[in-house]
Parts: sequence; structure tokens; C-alpha cells
Amino acid sequence: MSTPVSNGFSRYARQIVLPEVGVNGQQLLQDSSVLIVGIGGLGSVASLYLAGAGIGRLLLTDRDRIELSNLQRQILYRQGDIGRQKTEASAEHLKSLNPEVDIQVLSGPLDETGLLSATRGVDLVLDCSDNFSTRFAVNRVCVNARKPLVSAAAIRFEGQLAVFDCMSGGPCYGCLYPESGEAQETCEESGVLGPVVGAVGAMQALLAIRHLLGIGDDAGRLHLWNALKMAWRQIEVPRDPVCRVCAGR
Repeated sequence: MSTPVSNGFSRYARQIVLPEVGVNGQQLLQDSSVLIVGIGGLGSVASLYLAGAGIGRLLLTDRDRIELSNLQRQILYRQGDIGRQKTEASAEHLKSLNPEVDIQVLSGPLDETGLLSATRGVDLVLDCSDNFSTRFAVNRVCVNARKPLVSAAAIRFEGQLAVFDCMSGGPCYGCLYPESGEAQETCEESGVLGPVVGAVGAMQALLAIRHLLGIGDDAGRLHLWNALKMAWRQIEVPRDPVCRVCAGR
């Protein structure tokens, strides 16, 4: 027998019938709030799925404007959005997808104090940024605020993602990538295929929803994807006892 769905939840009927979600799970999602740092290739896809799933409040932050070269993979945007702030355009498009979601925009680049304040006001953070300095800053504030972090990255035909939750006793992003100041590859230099970013962004949204519903034990597990071979592998990330960010917390 199918689960009855109220008129208020009819938008989410296809996921409410899942026993792992149900009406109570849908209400939990609508009571949840998520901060998305970076509304580019990863963030544009992840935000669409989170808005579609009915996350109650999405906070968006990105300092960039939309460029023509973004449209190959940042599918939240359209040709007419070129030149607009990503936060402004993404809020408009997400609201048109699901007007029930409270979309809030954090304008301009955030310093670490502002990022910490925003993180303390949400249940979970998605790091969809494209540089190590931002990733390190997001990790520090998540550890400080004791909030779970879903981190992801994609380049060429490769993707990776993980959930870090120090409250569960697991590692932080700094345990995996110490702040050593090493040079990083960029999409501009190395290239990236649009669907690779999209697939990783969708999986990032999936991990976020699983964590909010309490149906996944993902913390501390690094997922690596090779799109050329269509192969996934997993690595358990140990907690670094001398990590400069989370040791002793």
C-alpha cells in the first residue's frame, strides 16, 4: 500500500514514497538549512537538486559574475545571465524551480568571520569552491562551528567527494589535505568535461540529503571517480592526531 501524501507535500510525492524518507523525512528536509559556498559547476547542480528536494533554506555565496565560458558546465545559468552576479542569478532560477524554498544570498566575498557566522546558522555546509584557500577556510569554520561539511572537486575526467563531520569523531578536510601551500590545478589550465562536474555535484547533493535524513554513514570516506573508466573507489580517511585544524577538538 502506498503512503498517503498530503496536498502540501504533493511536489515531493516521488521521494516521500521512499520508506527512507516518508512524510517525517520530508518535514525534516523542509526544516533544514544548507550553506552552499560557490555556485559554479558543482554548486549550480547541487543547489538545483537541494531546492528540488525541498530543503527549507539555502544560503548562497559566490563572489564571481557569470562568464560565457561558465555555461559549458554551470547549467543553472542561461545566455542572458552573462555579466550578472552568480548569487543574484542563482537565487532567481532556484526560486523559479521551487518557490517554497527560502533562498538567501550572502553578497560579496566573505572573510572568515562572516563565513563562521553564516555556518553557525545552518545545519550543513557544501563546499563547491574552486580553490584551496577557500576550501581550507570553509573547513576551519566547519570544525569551529561543529557543522558537517560535504566537500567536492572535479577536474578533467576525475571527481572526488567526501563528508567531514568532527562531531562524529572523524577527520576533517585538513586531515586529508594539510595546508601546505602546494600549487593547485585549475579548470582553465587542465580542462574539465561538463557532465563530470554535474555528476559530482549531483552526488554532493545526495550525500547532503543522506546526512540530513540520517540514512548514510558517509563521514570520513573519500569517494574517487574516474569518468573515463566509469569507476568509483573509496578510501577511508584516518583522523590526523596532529592536524592543525581538528586535533584536540
